Amino acid sequence: MSVAVIGAGAWGTALANLLAADGRPVHLWARDPALADAINATRANPAYLPGIALAPTISASADPAALAGAAVVLVVTPAQAMRSVLAQMPAFTGDLVICAKGIEAGSGLMMRDVARAVQPGATIAVLSGPTFAHEVAAGLPTAATLACSGGHAQWQRLAPVIARGSFRPYFSDDLIGVELGGAIKNVLAVACGVVEGLQLGHNARAALISRGHAEMVRFGLALGARADTLSGLSGLGDLVLTCNSAASRNFALGTALGQGIAAQTFLNDRRTVAEGAQTAPVLARIAREHGIAMPIAEAVAALVSGAVTARAMVDALLARPLRSERDGGDEGMRALG
Repeated sequence: MSVAVIGAGAWGTALANLLAADGRPVHLWARDPALADAINATRANPAYLPGIALAPTISASADPAALAGAAVVLVVTPAQAMRSVLAQMPAFTGDLVICAKGIEAGSGLMMRDVARAVQPGATIAVLSGPTFAHEVAAGLPTAATLACSGGHAQWQRLAPVIARGSFRPYFSDDLIGVELGGAIKNVLAVACGVVEGLQLGHNARAALISRGHAEMVRFGLALGARADTLSGLSGLGDLVLTCNSAASRNFALGTALGQGIAAQTFLNDRRTVAEGAQTAPVLARIAREHGIAMPIAEAVAALVSGAVTARAMVDALLARPLRSERDGGDEGMRALG
């Protein structure tokens, strides 16, 4: 089965190397022709995945036409670039595996809906979970959720392609829950980074993770996700990972914000994308439209926009009215003003 990966950043390159570990030919599409040439010439991608030797069966290219023969394509682009990148590839009728985590800013669409709009002939799956690229590339044990719109038949096609000795996918048919977990945890990781930047301690971080997960579940259930998915690898698992490590781009952004560095200043100095900065405003907007209490997401959206300082954000969250741990819904939205 011919396999391709769209996106030659850290995660895309790590996945291509993972898929090629058994000698399978893997085509890796890179936006930059110079990067594609360098990968082919050096068997490495030091700009995004330093220290990792790439499998000899990986072939890189910047030509979208080279994707035409693939039966399985993993899409590992930034969320806001998903639509434009998929529009460049030929019409596709195979398995399209979404590996981006975010919500399209203008439309408010999840990535699977963007993919369906641009490539309507594809069968969509979503791969998400607690997966730092450098650890996967190093062969460290990792588990993730593979949600299949085509049910078990698609899972039986894709599982042998993706599973490896150190990489264990788990089946789900809850694409909504898997996508929302990945998108929301990025926003919450920014908030946890603020806790680090302000040196507020481990108690505050633990409280934020647990209350953030409550927001994730509240939002997910309102949009049709399942609670068990949001408490699984692609929800709680990914949340715990990204809220506790400086290796997370979103956590690093939050840390910088807590230290008084403007969001745009931090982002301009980075080669990679912190998806939470783009997701927070649209997530907060959708929550308001549905009457869902998301005070942490609202606070992060305000912080990223520059409307409040990190200290003011924390003070506002601490000043919210006292209530039962189970409270949410309309009462929580009224408290947001």
